[in-house]
This record gives sequence, structure tokens and C-alpha cells, in this order.
Amino acid sequence: MVKNKAAGEEERQEAQGHKTEVTVMFADRSTKAGWIRGLLAGAAVLLGAGAAQAQTPVRFSLDWRWEGPAAPFAVALDKGYFKAEGLDVTIDPAAGSREPISRVASGTYDVGFGDVNSLVRFRDENPGTDIKAVMVIYDRPPFALIGRKSRGISKEVSSLQGKKFGAPAADGAFAQWPIFKAVNKVDDSTMKFENVGFPVREPMLAQGEVDAVFGFSMSSYINLKSRGVPADDIVVLQMSDYGVDLYGNTIIVSQKFAQEKPEAVKGLLRAIMKGVQDTVKDPSSAVDAVIKRNDVAKKDVELERLKMVLEQNMITPWVKENGFGGIDKARFAKALDQIGLTFTYKNKPSVEDVFTDQFLPAADQRKVN
Repeated sequence: MVKNKAAGEEERQEAQGHKTEVTVMFADRSTKAGWIRGLLAGAAVLLGAGAAQAQTPVRFSLDWRWEGPAAPFAVALDKGYFKAEGLDVTIDPAAGSREPISRVASGTYDVGFGDVNSLVRFRDENPGTDIKAVMVIYDRPPFALIGRKSRGISKEVSSLQGKKFGAPAADGAFAQWPIFKAVNKVDDSTMKFENVGFPVREPMLAQGEVDAVFGFSMSSYINLKSRGVPADDIVVLQMSDYGVDLYGNTIIVSQKFAQEKPEAVKGLLRAIMKGVQDTVKDPSSAVDAVIKRNDVAKKDVELERLKMVLEQNMITPWVKENGFGGIDKARFAKALDQIGLTFTYKNKPSVEDVFTDQFLPAADQRKVN
């Protein structure tokens, strides 16, 4: 009897011990589960914060409206190339290839797509401004004189004598006239230059109010055609064919932004390079990315404009051989000499003062067909 009672008590204590052990085990598991859930929640917060931090905001200024030549940038946006580089890029149109320079200089924008020749002059006129070009987009500038055969204009420079020109004061092409006339030994005393606004430049030529205009070849040529001027009556004198050895539009960056966020600049250029390569492969699809941002643009017009830029200004023989985005230093040095014909330098810059290739993608990533 006593034995049975002792055995029962032992069994009861053993059972109680098992119960306590199980309770502790479950409590321990619960604590661990809560700890793990907390750890995972914390990790999610950290990952979310990291993702948010990775998206660096970049304010980007175009040189003009959303038209065919802006296709590489639109493609990079739509295909997520900027986002893949951790960049939240906002791109805005502008009123000319000089405006992006003043925008970046003021700090309103981080990056711009503007005329490098205007950049050289702006830097000289504003010594405290430290903006550099980091990627060449137009290996050959689109600066041109655009006239009409029916108004006596031909491919011969001599045909310009005694003619009347529409010349917007803020136009990048007209700014290079001193170079053109110096290289080609032109006496412009018999010529008349009328300061006209950009919106009326091609209409005035189409109506015969002027004989020729200064402008970007792809813009003026296409605009004249759209106004009913026959293509065989349009004469385009590309300044680069007449000894004007300049570069054109480049990607420009404030040095403050470049110094504080060098990886963002490198990522930006990688994304743009992919946009350029896609545009070269399929211009038609690339233009669609532009059309969706411009309600009044027509695809056939912008596609023709884009193809002109690709052929004449972007994918040149030098680019095919050496890769996109870089420069020939000897040519750039000569360009700096020629820019000096348009105004008197206060302090003539070196090539390195104006352009740096330190942010460009590797050479094998900059090949185009």
C-alpha cells in the first residue's frame, strides 16, 4: 500500500516535471518566434530604408522640347535604365541648347543636355562656375545655314553674298558664324542679319521673307518640309563640312553633384548609353517614347528628325571606331581655338577644364553600330 502510494507520487512528480518541461519548451519556442519575427520586421524596415536611399533624385534638363533627338533619354526612362542604377530621374524640356547650362550653373538642375561650345563661353564669362561636360552626344554639331535654291542659295559659300538671313540672337548655330566666316574667308558686309524669334524662323524662310536661316539642321530642315517647302528646294550647309571643327551637345554636370555623388553620375551615363544603343537598334520604337510625351508631335516627322541626328551627328565614323561619348583631345583643343574666334577669352581653358571622361562607362560598353 505504502509502496503503491510512493510509486504514485513518483509518477505524479514525473508527470509534473514533463508538463513543466513542455511548458518551458513552448514558452522558449514562442520567445524565439517573437524574436525572429522582430528580427525579420527590423530587416524589412532596413531594406526599405536602403531601397529608398538608393533612389538618388536627379534633375535633368533637355535642350529643347520632347522631339526625336531626345529619344535616348526617353528610352532610358521607360525601360527603367535610370531606376536600375538607383536613380530617380526627372527630365524637363528647355528653350534652347544654352538654357541647360544656366540651369545647372544655378543649381536648379543637376545635369543638362547642352551645347559644349556655349558651355566653354559661359565658364569663361562666369569664372566661379565649375561645370564640366562628361559625355559627348553630338560628335558633330548640327549647326547649319539652311536656305532655299529658289532664293539663290547653293552649297557654295559664295552664294551667301548679298543675302538676308534669319538669325535668332540666342541660336547656337548663329553663335558660330564668326568661326564659319573666318575659316571660309567670308566678307559679310553685303549680308543682312535679322534677329528673329525661334517660332518664326522657318515660317519666314518658307514665305520668302529671308533667304536663309541659322539653326540646327534637323530642326530647320524638317520644319521647312512640314510647311510645304519641297525637299529639293532646301539647301543645308552643315558648318562641320566647312571647316567648323567643333563638338555639339554633351551631357553637362555640376561639379558639386559630381563630387558628392560620383557613382550617381556614372550610373546616369551607363543608363544613357543603353538608351542610345537601343535607339540606334530600333529608332521607330524609340520615337514612340518621345511621342507619348509630346501631344502635338507626329511620329513620321520625329522619326525622320531622329534618323538625321543619328546619321549626321551621333554615329559618326569616329564614334564607330572609338566608341560613343568620348573625345579626340587634339580635335577638342582645336575647337577651343576656334571658339576663341567668337569672343575674347579672359582665361582660355584646357581640354581637361571643360571635359572629363572619368565618369564614362568602359570602352567596350560604348560601342554602337
